[in-house]
Amino acid sequence: MRTLSLFLIAFFAALIAVAQDDMTTVWESKLGHKITYYGTDLSDNADSYSFAADDKDITVFKNTDGSTLWTKAYKDMAPRLRKVDELDAFWESNTIFLFDRKLGKDQIACIDMESGELLWTTDKYQDVTEESIVYIPEEDGFAITLKKQLVFIKARTGEEVWNTTKFGGTVGQYVYSPDDRTMVMVNFMPSGLMALFTGFKNQIVRINMVNGEILWENNYIGRAEKKVLTGEFIFDLSLVEDKVFLRINGIQVYDYNTGASLWSAAFDFTADVVKGPSGTKKFGVYGAVAEPVVVGNDVYVLDMSNKKNQYVKKYDLQTGRLLWTSYEIKGARVIPGMNVIGDKIALQIGGRVETQFYREYRSGDSYVKEWGVTFPEVKPFGVEALNTKDGTLAWESEKFRKGITNAIMVGNDYIVSSGKSLYNLDINTGADKFEVPVSKGGVGQAAMIMPYKENIVIVVGEKGVSSFNADTGELLTSGKYKTSTLFERFDDLVIMKTEKADVAAFDVDTGKYKEFKAKKDAAFSLTSDGENLFVYEKKVVTKLKTR
Repeated sequence: MRTLSLFLIAFFAALIAVAQDDMTTVWESKLGHKITYYGTDLSDNADSYSFAADDKDITVFKNTDGSTLWTKAYKDMAPRLRKVDELDAFWESNTIFLFDRKLGKDQIACIDMESGELLWTTDKYQDVTEESIVYIPEEDGFAITLKKQLVFIKARTGEEVWNTTKFGGTVGQYVYSPDDRTMVMVNFMPSGLMALFTGFKNQIVRINMVNGEILWENNYIGRAEKKVLTGEFIFDLSLVEDKVFLRINGIQVYDYNTGASLWSAAFDFTADVVKGPSGTKKFGVYGAVAEPVVVGNDVYVLDMSNKKNQYVKKYDLQTGRLLWTSYEIKGARVIPGMNVIGDKIALQIGGRVETQFYREYRSGDSYVKEWGVTFPEVKPFGVEALNTKDGTLAWESEKFRKGITNAIMVGNDYIVSSGKSLYNLDINTGADKFEVPVSKGGVGQAAMIMPYKENIVIVVGEKGVSSFNADTGELLTSGKYKTSTLFERFDDLVIMKTEKADVAAFDVDTGKYKEFKAKKDAAFSLTSDGENLFVYEKKVVTKLKTR
């Protein structure tokens, strides 16, 4: 009897330990057609809309309550389109583009998102994709990249304002000046448009948006990119007084008025350290090289231009004068992490990088289209520190030769994860302040670690999320889950996703999570404030509360 009682106590204790709440359903809406395409306005404000569509019909619904704003057949909205091969929403312009592709006879229709009414249609522009269209809200128009020119059209009428053959590629990040309606912008070549261009060259230009006149032009070093799945730019363009700063594989500085190169600490780097899965149509590797670090008037830049030999270089921010070049870092294929702590520069060599891909493949009799994000490890691994004074080697740790996920700075603590353990390393000597087994958190090996608040380390594990005190190594919270991978992170919220499309939203502060079990192949969109998750399954759209 006593044995049975102990068993029941243990059973219910285990049940309580893993019991979690389901995510609260805000609303659920069943559509009259399948969901092959979808788009979510992630701003999720009171006036926002989203859409779901198949090959014949599209429904636009309100984000607030899921009520249908309108459902229409493409043939009724745009009679000149015989079919729809692609559709893309441009939320800021309140429009949806429909594409009917037929070699040399492509048709584009622009639909008002709120009413479903046709705004304009054209067959003038060929080989246009979502990646080659950029909405410029300051001018309420679209910059469209064609094979031989860039055109600018009015958003609501499709009227062509100007075109230029002096800018090739797609409009990337830009800085707009309302005083004279000019724009400094960088071009880039999305992965899906590689075959469209010949003789592509890197350009940074200042352009008059009234008439398309190029006021100045210069070249930049490196490759500007946008992530193939999430669409984030992996370079940064900014204007500080009369200087234009371009951060892409280092820093390049231009005179805003003339376009003259003031100084450059940049290099060309192609992250071909990981190959895409079979059937890949679009693929990108990100986070292979750490961003430059600015401390006061000093800039620390990784030079990865040579695949066999790498260096850290220190520059004067105002003049671009090279202050020193470090000793040679041999054989590193990626250096994802660089942190300046006190008078030391900590380098993470090897470890996790991010890949995003789109692929198409056959599975039995089905044709599968798959978008994905992975975080593979790249060898060799290591951690070392340089002296900020002259770039000489201060110390090198032997602990991470067999593996490393990533290294982060939390406050003034330098925390490194080997996958199996967390280490707090003394930045001056490389000695351990502590070593804590990740298994203490009960979520399997660490896939990656992330900083949170002033002194907390988030461990994204193979089976859940845990957190540790960065100063002491004390376990703070633990949320055990199924085998899963990171889907999204928003401040204190970490969302994990399984292969079967179950999702769990973890509260880092408590370790508790809320779960939703979706149908396999369901698609998800997390709103920009992290509060809600949209789920698209077959004919059903569901809006969930993540907290």
